[in-house]
Amino acid sequence: MRGPSPLLPRTLTQKPPSPAAGMKERPPPSNGGVYVPPHQRLRSVITCQNYTSSASFDSIPKNPPITTVVQDFGAQKDDHHFPRPNSSYISAYDDGGFSEEGSDRELDSYSHPGAGPSDNIEHWKRKLTLLSRDKDKQELISREKKDRCDFDQIAALASRMGLYSHLYSKVVVVSKVPLPNYRFDLDDRRPQREVTLPLGLLRRVETYVSEFLSQKSRTNGSFSNLSFSRSSSNCSIATDDGLFEAPEPLSSSKVMMEKVLWRRSMQLRDEQRSWQESRGGREMLEFRRSLPAYKEKDAVLSAISQNQVVIISGETGCGKTTQIPQFILETEIEAIRGAACNIICTQPRRISAMSVSERVAAERGEKLGESVGYKVRLEGVKGRDTHLLFCTTGILLRRLLVDRSLKGVSHVIVDEIHERGMNEDFLLIVLKDLLPRRPELKLILMSATLDAELFASYFGGSQIIHIPGFTYPVRTHFLEDILEMTGYRLTPYNQIDDYGQERMWKMSKQAPRKRKSQIASVVEDALKTADLKDYSLQTRESLSCWNPDSMGFNFIENLLCYICENEGPGAILVFMTGWDDISSLKDKLQAHPRLGDSTRVLLLACHGSMASSEQRLIFDEPEDGVRKIVLATNIAETSITINDVVFVLDCGKAKETSYDALNNTPCLLPSWISKVSSQQRRGRAGRVQPGECYHLYPRCVFDAFVEYQLPEILRTPLQSLCLQIKSLKLGSISEFLSRALQSPELLAVQNAIEYLKLIGALDENENLTVIGRYLTMLPVEPKLGKMLLIGAVLNCLDPVLTVVSGLSVRDPFLTPLDKKDLAEAAKSQFSRDYSDHLALIRAYEGWKNAERDYAGYDYCWKNFLSIQSMKAMDSLRKEFFSLLRDTGLVDANTTSNNEWSYDEHLIGAVICYGLYPGVCSIVNNGKSFSLKTMEDGQVLLYSNSVNSREAKIPFPWLIFNEKIKVNSVFLRDSTAVTDSALLLFGGSLSKGDSDGHLKMLGGYLEFFMKPAVADMYLCLRRELDDLIQDKLLNPRLDISTHCQLLSAVRLLLSEDRCDGRFVFGHQVHLKSSSNTCVAATQPVLTSRTESGPGGDNSKSQLQTLLTRAGYAAPTYKTKQLKNNQFFTTVEFNGMQIMGQPCNNKKSAEKDAAAEALQWLMGETRTGHEYINHMSMMLKKSKKDHN
Repeated sequence: MRGPSPLLPRTLTQKPPSPAAGMKERPPPSNGGVYVPPHQRLRSVITCQNYTSSASFDSIPKNPPITTVVQDFGAQKDDHHFPRPNSSYISAYDDGGFSEEGSDRELDSYSHPGAGPSDNIEHWKRKLTLLSRDKDKQELISREKKDRCDFDQIAALASRMGLYSHLYSKVVVVSKVPLPNYRFDLDDRRPQREVTLPLGLLRRVETYVSEFLSQKSRTNGSFSNLSFSRSSSNCSIATDDGLFEAPEPLSSSKVMMEKVLWRRSMQLRDEQRSWQESRGGREMLEFRRSLPAYKEKDAVLSAISQNQVVIISGETGCGKTTQIPQFILETEIEAIRGAACNIICTQPRRISAMSVSERVAAERGEKLGESVGYKVRLEGVKGRDTHLLFCTTGILLRRLLVDRSLKGVSHVIVDEIHERGMNEDFLLIVLKDLLPRRPELKLILMSATLDAELFASYFGGSQIIHIPGFTYPVRTHFLEDILEMTGYRLTPYNQIDDYGQERMWKMSKQAPRKRKSQIASVVEDALKTADLKDYSLQTRESLSCWNPDSMGFNFIENLLCYICENEGPGAILVFMTGWDDISSLKDKLQAHPRLGDSTRVLLLACHGSMASSEQRLIFDEPEDGVRKIVLATNIAETSITINDVVFVLDCGKAKETSYDALNNTPCLLPSWISKVSSQQRRGRAGRVQPGECYHLYPRCVFDAFVEYQLPEILRTPLQSLCLQIKSLKLGSISEFLSRALQSPELLAVQNAIEYLKLIGALDENENLTVIGRYLTMLPVEPKLGKMLLIGAVLNCLDPVLTVVSGLSVRDPFLTPLDKKDLAEAAKSQFSRDYSDHLALIRAYEGWKNAERDYAGYDYCWKNFLSIQSMKAMDSLRKEFFSLLRDTGLVDANTTSNNEWSYDEHLIGAVICYGLYPGVCSIVNNGKSFSLKTMEDGQVLLYSNSVNSREAKIPFPWLIFNEKIKVNSVFLRDSTAVTDSALLLFGGSLSKGDSDGHLKMLGGYLEFFMKPAVADMYLCLRRELDDLIQDKLLNPRLDISTHCQLLSAVRLLLSEDRCDGRFVFGHQVHLKSSSNTCVAATQPVLTSRTESGPGGDNSKSQLQTLLTRAGYAAPTYKTKQLKNNQFFTTVEFNGMQIMGQPCNNKKSAEKDAAAEALQWLMGETRTGHEYINHMSMMLKKSKKDHN
């Protein structure tokens, strides 16, 4: 019969827990739910709720002579379904560990003799068959070497049976559900932190805390009464009602109101007729009649009058965006209903809303802000008499927060619906629910190209109107045509784009390699089957080495020169993937003798992050003899028309965020566009005259494009969307999203809900908490909104406004290719505390000081900062402050709001409070360090982070805002924090299985400390959470009444020197016998060679203890590791306990014996009397078993 596994080190034999033991129920923490890893969420999505996973595929003998318990820090009780391999303490600073050979030898000794690979696969086939039939069992786990060797065959077998498999380091897992790339429950080197505080610091903090608790007790609960009193301010958000719904205005009599509206409607009709009869009006009407949309005016208006929902598919150039809203407004005004007509027309981008509103106002002979206006974030032009408002989709959603029925709105037009942004899809669900309650409300969906039948069926068979477009002929050239025409030769070396912040990675990515990228793999088959026989040998050779991963700056430059030299006048529009490409190509072109000559070429850029004033420059026509070149992203695909564009260069790619729900990781990668987008780009060239379109990819690649782009709701995280759903009281999040045009993956929805529970925005029943209600009022990501709230509560608002604003715009730190070292040096002067976010604060403060001296531009130029980002941050700061002031949390007194803005330790903690659960452990290893997160395992830092240039970070934790997967998972920005910052401002804390053991993030983060220190942290955290809750419930609460509490917190934050250390395999042992007790072991609690009965070292003590109890003497098994250290396993009565690696064999044996003694004797109790007592207990236990 098989004995106890040697893969369970430092473990004493006990009765095993049930292999199907589920997770222990815990009371919900005060500020959110218990974190559930994605791989466990997936099971709850796919399987029934009473599911419990199997701990191992090995069957347990019915009557084993010796059974083994895996005492994995209480994990089997609290956190995970899967036992992890236990190991001895291994310092984070050691390079030691168990050698591959040693581990393999151990495994081999327990494998069946003579068993070959085929026998193993047959064995797996039987086990997988049983797994498939077992409804209660979800996965098999193996740590056997032979299974790792046969993994490819096991994986193929599992795949044929419809199962999933993954090899995690030395662990093979086969599951019924998809498996993530990393499982922390199978990682025996996940971070566990031993927290140490100086005794003097602990005493000072305890003094503050005792004073605070004493004062709180003397006031007989007045704190509580004060905290939870409702504020008389209108901004109190103690209840849902009254927060978002505007009170009903007191109206005059109905007859009087109708007379006022009639008079105003008559006035609007007279003004409209006056304009139409004027010379300018007649000329404008003549132009409008030339548009295809005008020819369908009667059909469109008839459909709108007879149907509540109308879908209009208008081809490029038909004029639908400018004409359809005017048709409705003009008709209503002419029918003397103009005063009651209120049209909202949404656009996906701010530049579209602004430019279209300006055009429509001009066509009506008005100034912007009269009957036509616009509203985008931070900007707007709207008057009292505005009846046609162009806005971004987000603005309409914000209005729905305060006006759930859109009272007074007569028509909603959703333009460019084919783009399928998340806001647009969300808006469609809301409007679909609203229409039955507002039968008089009209909904018009418009797009240049859309799957009309899909939208029509969604709204129950709505009427579809198609408007033919009018564009001038556009000649299309694909890559093979361009190469043939220009004679340009592609080589493996002239396609490498040497640019950007990730220069080295990009160059290596574009260099020839065996592994294909997603971009390349999509087109590989298409290129093989392409028919190129009509093209020259040079063209075919160029195509054979075409690199689809490259943007091809040299090729673009050559093509632009060709157009300038050989084609007629006209602007050139170049579609790029993002700002990095645009700015780098612009720099390259400006260095060109012809293209960089400002007397011959006007070079402009267009990107969503640019200021509106700069974006508008693309519409201006250049002087005679000057050719305009516009470098733009897909922002220029729809809605906006640059009238003088004749030539379009299409790279065929766009930067698109995708979301890996299983690994809970967003990915930002260039991807091929859809056929619809390609056609839209081509259409930009034929709006005002015949044009040319140059597709920088072969025709066969275009043929392989998908028809439509994947909707954003299916490829991005859903936290903000879920928060909006709850703010609008739309019921269950999952049920609501199931009604979407195309529902997102259920696991993605559950990830978002778990996240909102974790940060305290939702309670366990998915209802908004107090924090959640505040977050719905802030138009930022929930984590950034949470940071704003705590900054306002703790009176350090100004720097927090800067951080949140900086994280909401494009990174202001620039890294020009030719001045990379200087740019890094400039950024490093703002950083002295291992924080990108504090560096951002200092950079902004320096810019504001320079602005007062009218030197802001010079300051940005010298410090490699983006002036556009700085201005955008400044505007956002004002907006956020205004919103916070509306809630009542802050007032106009900037002094009181910034009482502690100078305390950088507190600011770092506030950043931690907001960005949690973005936590990463830092393990310093000599001259480098390694980083690990819960959901990704090993991660890296982006090269533009201040921390990426450090050889060592003297902190245990990094808090990060954004992680992104490119080739590996990268952290974009980060701030190093102490143990105290994470314990007090991180996630909810739960007690572990022993005194001094605390857990966070569902047990992924474990902290071990003295019980008194743990009690102090728990007390401080509880009181701090109560203070935050009280302040949010009652914004007028004066937190100075809690000065002792805040002094204790600030003292801990400022004087925590991170004296603790990381350990791996830290165990919580369970004592045997009837009076079982739980204790947390520290790495070194007593001397390993402490003298006692039976000798002067641990080996003698252990032998004395066992022989007195009537057991055989212990035996020792020692192995040498790769690093020439030794580790020993001590065996007695069938039990095995493993010691720590030591420098020699003798010390290793002593250490293993000491470990056995430490377990048997409850760690610290030693001496003659206690050894005698334990001997008697062991004797009694032996008799009982006999």
